[in-house]
Amino acid sequence: MGKVRQADIARVAGVSQATVSVVLGGNRTGVRLSERTRLRVLEAAERLGYVPDPVSSRLASTRNNLLGVYTFTPAFPDIADVYYPILAGVEAEAAALGKDLIMFTASSAAPDRIRRTRLADGCLFLGRHVPVDAIADLLAAGFPIVHIGRRTELGGRIPHVGADYVSASAEVITRLARAGHSRVRYLREPDDAPSSGDRERGVRAAAADAGMSLAVTRTDGSDLDPASVRGWLDDGVTALVVEETDTGAVFHATRRALGGAGVSVPGDVSLAVLGRPPGGTAGPVISGFEVPRRALGRAAVRLLASLVEPGSGEPPPHRLLTCPPVAGETIATVA
Repeated sequence: MGKVRQADIARVAGVSQATVSVVLGGNRTGVRLSERTRLRVLEAAERLGYVPDPVSSRLASTRNNLLGVYTFTPAFPDIADVYYPILAGVEAEAAALGKDLIMFTASSAAPDRIRRTRLADGCLFLGRHVPVDAIADLLAAGFPIVHIGRRTELGGRIPHVGADYVSASAEVITRLARAGHSRVRYLREPDDAPSSGDRERGVRAAAADAGMSLAVTRTDGSDLDPASVRGWLDDGVTALVVEETDTGAVFHATRRALGGAGVSVPGDVSLAVLGRPPGGTAGPVISGFEVPRRALGRAAVRLLASLVEPGSGEPPPHRLLTCPPVAGETIATVA
C-alpha cells in the first residue's frame, strides 16, 4: 500500500476531505465539528497507518482534555482487586483537574492497538509488564505517557510513578531482625517485574546488614505444601516473608501450606507480606506495609497532565512514593 492520502482517510471515515484536513490540522480555525466526527477521522487515520507531517508528532495539535488509561489486565476489577484503588485515584484526580478519561481495552498488547491511545492527549499505562517496542514508538513520537509502577526498560526513559518497594521491604526485614529472627525464607513469584526485583533488593540488603541467614524461593505457589513448611522450620527458619502481587497466588499457597502443616502464626512461625494480603484474608492482621495505591493513581495523573501541558520547568519524570509500615499481629519475638 502506498502513502496514505487524506482522501483515503475521508473515504474510510465517511466524511469530506476538507473535514479530514481540519481534524488533522488541529482545527486551528475553530470550525464547528462534533467530537464523534473528529474521533472517527482519527480512528480511520490510525487504521490506515497515516503518517503525519514531520513538523507535527501528533494527529491533532489541540488539546481535548482527554487522558487515556491502558491496562494490561481487565480494566474493571473487583473492588478487592489491587488495581481498584489505583483506578479510583486516577478517576478522582482527573475529575479534580477537569479532565475526562478514555479507557482502552487490553485484549492484546499489539502495537497497532496501543497506538490508538494517541486519540487522547496522553495516556497512563498499568501492568506488571509493558510491550517495549510499542512504548518506544510512543516515546519517539513525543506522545505523553506515564506508567503507574516503576519501569527500567528503555534505559529508564519511561516516565513513571511507583512505590518505594526497596525501602519498605528492607524495613520489614529490619523489623524481623529486631524481633530476634536470624533465619528467614522469602517467597516471591518467578517473573522479573521491576516491583518484584525491587522487593528482593530491599530484602537482601537489609538481611545482609543484619547478618541474617536468608533463603529466597521463586514459586508460583503450586509447589508449596505442608512438607515444605515443616522442612523450613526443621532447618531453623523462624519467619516467612511473602511477596504481594496482583494475583495473591503465593500468599494464598503459603497460608494453605501453613494450615496443612498445623503451624500457627505467629506462635510457631512469624509471617510478613511485602504489601498487604489479598482482601478478605481471615485471621490476625498480617504484618507488612501499605502500598499507597490511590495516591499512585492521583500522582500519575498529575504527572501526565504536566507532560501534556508543560508549564515552567520540566517535571521530574520519575517519582517513588513512600509505603507506610503496617505493624500487624504476625511478627513474634524470638526468645
